[in-house]
Amino acid sequence: MDLRIFTEPQQGATYDTLLTVAKATEDLGFDAFFRSDHFLHMGDVDGLPGPTDAWITLAGLARETKRIRLGTLMTAATFRLPGVLAVQVAQVDRMSGGRVELGLGAGWFAEEHKAYGIPFPKERFGRLEEQLAIVTGMWATEAGKTFDFRGTYYELTGSPALPKPAQAKIPVLVGGLGATRTPRLAAQYADEFNVPFASVEDSARQIGRVRAAAEAAGRRPDDLTYSNALVVCVGRDDQEVARRAAAIGREVGELKANGLAGSPAEVVDKIGRYAGAGAGRIYLQILDLSDLDHLELISTQVQSQLS
Repeated sequence: MDLRIFTEPQQGATYDTLLTVAKATEDLGFDAFFRSDHFLHMGDVDGLPGPTDAWITLAGLARETKRIRLGTLMTAATFRLPGVLAVQVAQVDRMSGGRVELGLGAGWFAEEHKAYGIPFPKERFGRLEEQLAIVTGMWATEAGKTFDFRGTYYELTGSPALPKPAQAKIPVLVGGLGATRTPRLAAQYADEFNVPFASVEDSARQIGRVRAAAEAAGRRPDDLTYSNALVVCVGRDDQEVARRAAAIGREVGELKANGLAGSPAEVVDKIGRYAGAGAGRIYLQILDLSDLDHLELISTQVQSQLS
């Protein structure tokens, strides 16, 4: 079971804070550092000092880390034109020496679009599908040839499809809980399917749908990686769990029901249940980015039992 660190910087974080967490991620032996792609805080926080751009952040981290994978859960298709996104991600991949992964989603948070003047179209899923086709198509185009695409929402003519990534194929993540269209998109374009913030039972059901869609599309279901994103709150004792829950404005009971919370043994046990549902990777949503002791505890007493 791979454990990856997943951050939500729109809730309030500077680049320097993210760099500190990313370096701790690397030093403590986690597989990857991922971040959300949002421009507006959520819930009862002020979001200060303000948002950081996902791909600018990852470009900086690409030069200041050595081993960990870097990526997004999920880049919003509404934020960037697909040709520009393909250039950005390929460039960051080259800057990192081939350690980048792209999670791409349709975009859902209407308020942040209003706050920053970003169009929020009604038909977002169709746009996402075309973006996946364009981004992956540009990267796969042989150097020296051009890429053309004519869709309902986007049209590219004579694109040189440059630059090329450092990796032969940048892993693409698709995720969500949709019963039909989402599994079909994953089967067509994804290297990894992510189930966000769902129960063990709902995760097993959704992973089963994606596996069936992959088989229907002529792919081996085991060729995809299946993962979960889950909030994490681990403590050496009940008091430490309660302190960490309070720091992120959550209740212990709710965190245990909807995420990975409790003692290291409790969390290892629940991760095992997600593994039984078909997941091979967990993105640990870290909401208190100042609590590096939390990361160390997870590394030494949770991750060490899963190796």
